[in-house]
Amino acid sequence: MKIIAGNSNRALAEEISKYLDVPLAKCQVRRFADQEIYIEIQENVRGEDVFVVQPTSYPANDHLMELLILIDALRRSSARRITAVVPYFGYARQDRKPGPRTPISAKLVANLITNAGADRVLTMDLHAGQIQGFFDIPTDNLYGAPVMTRDIKERFSSGNVMVVSPDVGGVVRARALAKRIEAPLAIVDKRRDKPGESEVMNIIGDVNGFDCILVDDIVDSGGTLCNAAEALLKSGAKSVTAYITHGVLSGGAVARISASKLKELVITDSIEPTAAINAAPNIRTLSVAPLLGEAINRIAQERSVSSLFF
Repeated sequence: MKIIAGNSNRALAEEISKYLDVPLAKCQVRRFADQEIYIEIQENVRGEDVFVVQPTSYPANDHLMELLILIDALRRSSARRITAVVPYFGYARQDRKPGPRTPISAKLVANLITNAGADRVLTMDLHAGQIQGFFDIPTDNLYGAPVMTRDIKERFSSGNVMVVSPDVGGVVRARALAKRIEAPLAIVDKRRDKPGESEVMNIIGDVNGFDCILVDDIVDSGGTLCNAAEALLKSGAKSVTAYITHGVLSGGAVARISASKLKELVITDSIEPTAAINAAPNIRTLSVAPLLGEAINRIAQERSVSSLFF
């Protein structure tokens, strides 16, 4: 087995390599003067089972191109099997045509990864489950729920917790977590007038006196979470904590979260946290390296990955 890291989240790749006790393969990823990407694999990978760890987070286009060129370099170096480990799959929010003359970018990116030479994909908490079907190669979609469940059980008393979905589309995800921790479920009904803005309308469910846990896959601007926290507290919630898999947190999101009524925002390191995120008083990061490392180990040994979640 060989593990190769791009520049997107080297810290996560190093944690995965520690978990597996497999050193990162030597690889040079740099730029020409015009920012064109140059890659050189600096050790033999012929006949090896290679895992490329590269979330396609900000800057998404650069990191996506790094991933594609890494895969191409490995294919041309006669690697036996190439698995693209993409903890955060960029462009996943464009998974359908919401209106005329709009792209399905998630399908385009799936085609690019496949055509570059990947034999399989390992990702986590896809924004939409159907994206698995966009790939014509085996694709494993891991869930951050086990990591979050462990943390919730350590920090909350079981009888006073309510899981809340920040919108109707996230009910399946929230229900799965609520079942794991044996908690009731509520839903925030919101209306989004334009991208990046949301307005909370009402709360479906009685949250009075509960410690509420908002669950979602992506936090970007943070507006939805902040509005939902305010609405839940107005409805009598004792506290509001958010557990989100992918902390995109673009623009002024960190400042917005820090100034909000959220008790805490808990994200994973699927996207490398920035200095601002690490310095924020109410944002905490959970590591998914053991989860990804165990999945990689099982893939390499041709064992079940789905049994990780049962």
